[in-house]
Amino acid sequence: MNPLARSAHTDWWLLFAAWLVAAVSTLGALFFSEVLAVPPCTLCWYQRIAMFPLVLILAPALFPLDRGVVRYALPLSVVGLGTAIFHWLLQLGLISPSASPCAQGSSCAEVSISWFGWLTIPLLSVLGFALICLLLIAVRIPHRS
Repeated sequence: MNPLARSAHTDWWLLFAAWLVAAVSTLGALFFSEVLAVPPCTLCWYQRIAMFPLVLILAPALFPLDRGVVRYALPLSVVGLGTAIFHWLLQLGLISPSASPCAQGSSCAEVSISWFGWLTIPLLSVLGFALICLLLIAVRIPHRS
């Protein structure tokens, strides 16, 4: 049997995992802003614009399984990942703050929360979008039933 071969059951779990990451990320973003009162910067808003719809796009693709959802969800995830990487590099100081779109409100270069000295909100976003992208790509890998 081909090691890449998998069933529709496996694809369902891959899509469910992508939806779960999007749902947890959405709830996490809302927790940071509404409970911890961390104001989102402009780049955070752009990432939310890419993440929040994924919860609504991926859920209906589970019942019944619709692998075609990857055509809509993956581009949104890739844009979100690019924005998150840009934001993370900005906070690391590898991109000049003058390149930041933040003109009003919170500074995009400011580190609001840092766990363990390295885990920041933009890095959490990078990890979430990257995981969603990988799961969606796995769904699109051709398989044999």
